[in-house]
Amino acid sequence: MPLKKAVIPAAGLGTRFLPATKTVPKELLPIVDKPILLYVVEEAIAAGIEDIVIVAGRNKNAIEDFFDRSYELEDTLYKTGKTELLKVVKDIQEMVQVISIRQKEAKGLGHAVYTAKPVVGDQPFAVLLGDEIMIATDGPNVTAQLHQAFEKSGASTVAVMEVPNSDVHKYGIVAVDDTEADLMKVHSVVEKPAAEEAPSRLALPGRYVFSSSLFDHIEALPPGKNGEIQLTDAMTHQAQNQGLFATRFVAKRYDAGDKLGYLQANIELGLQHPQVGQDLKLYLKNLKL
Repeated sequence: MPLKKAVIPAAGLGTRFLPATKTVPKELLPIVDKPILLYVVEEAIAAGIEDIVIVAGRNKNAIEDFFDRSYELEDTLYKTGKTELLKVVKDIQEMVQVISIRQKEAKGLGHAVYTAKPVVGDQPFAVLLGDEIMIATDGPNVTAQLHQAFEKSGASTVAVMEVPNSDVHKYGIVAVDDTEADLMKVHSVVEKPAAEEAPSRLALPGRYVFSSSLFDHIEALPPGKNGEIQLTDAMTHQAQNQGLFATRFVAKRYDAGDKLGYLQANIELGLQHPQVGQDLKLYLKNLKL
């Protein structure tokens, strides 16, 4: 079946950005003038996704509101002749079908993904983490690249990148036979191991395409690391049954859920912004530290 559905988990508390995220969801923090989440949604749309399931927690109603109508704002923009901004606002609410589901308890990423099962059903689906920005440098974006690999492998396929030993503990890490293959067969996935215990340095940066059999494995899982339902554990079960493949991706990646990554995204994407790019470049060039 074609890939038409995507799940974006966005239920985290955003503790790394407190106090800013006390009332504002981390996923709506701006990169120049666009929230992080909008970059993720645009990637999904460009890959052919038609239905996006956003899994949010309590106190994240602002995410639903962002994709809904804003009558007062639209009326003000219309009356003041700000037609370009009005078009931007209307395009957001019309760009895709957004379905919001609440994760009532913080039981881990695996549980968040499983929450989307009533909408996804038995179809293949993409998972895009809501604080990871992937900018295609040339050709299809990361979700589209994964879709192509999924069609080629016939099994769930995930994006991986090589990280230094010092960063291994931050990611899920895959164990594969041939780290140089275009499509690597995955045997297991370990959640945030110590560097000396990691099966490789191939990390999961937050882009996946799964067959619906993943839901069965999540459902059968006991709580794993930190007492949570870990997506990596379900991926290991899927790897050992229906199969799981990993592939490197071609894109510029920003971890916007990390303070440094967030600042890097603002600077680098700000330099490409048509309104402020040149002025920002001049400012940085003349900055004396």
